[in-house]
Amino acid sequence: MKHNHEKMDIQGVLQRLGIKDLNKGASTGANWLETTGTTLESYSPGDGKLIGSVQQGSRDDYQIIMDKAQEAFKSWRMVPAPHRGEIVRQMGLELRKHKEDLGMLVSYEMGKVYQEGLGEVQEMIDIADFAVGMSRQLYGFTMHSERTRHRMYDQYHPLGVVGVITAFNFPVAVWAWNTMLALVAGNVVLWKPSSKVPLCAVAVHNIIADVLTKNEVPEGVTNLIIGSSKHIGDNFLADKRIPLISCTGSTAVGRRVGRIVGERLGRTLLELGGNNAIIISDKADLDMALRATVFGAVGTAGQRCTSTRRLIIHEAIYETFKEKLVKAYEQIRIGCPLDPEVLVGPLIDKTAVEGFKYALEQVNKEGGKIIYGGQLLEGEGYESGNYVTPVIAEAENHFHIVQEETFAPILYLMKYKTMDEAIALHNGVPQGLSSAIFSTDMRETERFMSHEGSDCGIANVNIGTSGAEIGGAFGGEKDTGGGRESGSDAWKVYMRRQTNTINFSEELPLAQGIKFEL
Repeated sequence: MKHNHEKMDIQGVLQRLGIKDLNKGASTGANWLETTGTTLESYSPGDGKLIGSVQQGSRDDYQIIMDKAQEAFKSWRMVPAPHRGEIVRQMGLELRKHKEDLGMLVSYEMGKVYQEGLGEVQEMIDIADFAVGMSRQLYGFTMHSERTRHRMYDQYHPLGVVGVITAFNFPVAVWAWNTMLALVAGNVVLWKPSSKVPLCAVAVHNIIADVLTKNEVPEGVTNLIIGSSKHIGDNFLADKRIPLISCTGSTAVGRRVGRIVGERLGRTLLELGGNNAIIISDKADLDMALRATVFGAVGTAGQRCTSTRRLIIHEAIYETFKEKLVKAYEQIRIGCPLDPEVLVGPLIDKTAVEGFKYALEQVNKEGGKIIYGGQLLEGEGYESGNYVTPVIAEAENHFHIVQEETFAPILYLMKYKTMDEAIALHNGVPQGLSSAIFSTDMRETERFMSHEGSDCGIANVNIGTSGAEIGGAFGGEKDTGGGRESGSDAWKVYMRRQTNTINFSEELPLAQGIKFEL
């Protein structure tokens, strides 16, 4: 598959998004700092070409941003929530204007296909719309007091500076999930993006700059710091001025974040690894299950936390479904992520390719069988060395490699006889993010959704594991971290809860009828 980036006018995209050959790596909103850190180069995983560079932020830059952010919070928290929502609404409008360009940059810098890049920007737009409505619905409860002429209620207040650490696989959407809600809640935000996709972050801050300027939003409400972990790492996590750290990444990274933030009794919102499975019943619509499986397993080249990694198939249909799956994989088009005919782009870098190769070695070593794929693609169009053929392997759930999350397009197949066995296999991994069952049997699907069914934060019926809507709270259990972001009532994590009691009587009765007379 030949690359045809030229048709996509990448240089025009970069120019319209304000991406230069060398970009500043720290911002306090509409203003860019004169950063002094080392230079970070960003290469496209698709063609291996240099896209641009970033002059990273230093510890001194970080201190400047934190001072600005703390000062901005004092005034931003007192702006009425619907007014904050209006700012977010305008950000959503700007993202609409730049959807195609930003989607293309996401595709080019990260490697997901263009349609997925567009979908990611649409998620940003959708969460902005959601947050606008949420700005008028930051509800607390009222309670009846046991004391005469007393009123009780609870309310929610903003936390302060919210630190947002994002991963390479969703270089812009995860920032939006957190930031749009954090802003309407009255917080200010400091974003530390993945060093593998820094230009996407620069582009986002360029896009929202006019909105901030036009509305005279205080400098320090939306902040960006691109810096190495050596300078902006554990000190960022340990900073007591940041009451909440939201981190998306691997389970190993999450454990470190949780420990450092926990030692200062700060809050964390952790979105970590997944090892997602689909149960395919003998009562399933196999065509639907096939489409969901293929998208879930090979979409974003298997580099989603919700990617489908395990298939638990009823023994009666195992061979039939396996045959359908192999035929579908044989038709998958692999190549330049900007080519509209391509379904699977590259892995993010050589480290990811090595992880892919290691996993396949382990499958063979533990007694599994690779029945399709596993090749490293070379030649014209694949010069970056990041392209692989998605894998279908037969394996056992207890294999060490199956128990781990390999961020690559590897799908493990296993059989089951009874629903008891299927659920046990499904839940028998350390992670607990997304899950699905394909069945037309109501008793099977309801059991999967019940207390004794899926132990994941997301459980679907006749829908795959990948591609959640923003309206529901997103997150998982066990080694996935337990955090929730995006829809439903996830906004509450960005606020502190306060219970209030007001006495409008002329007496001072104590709760529980306690007598204490002077």
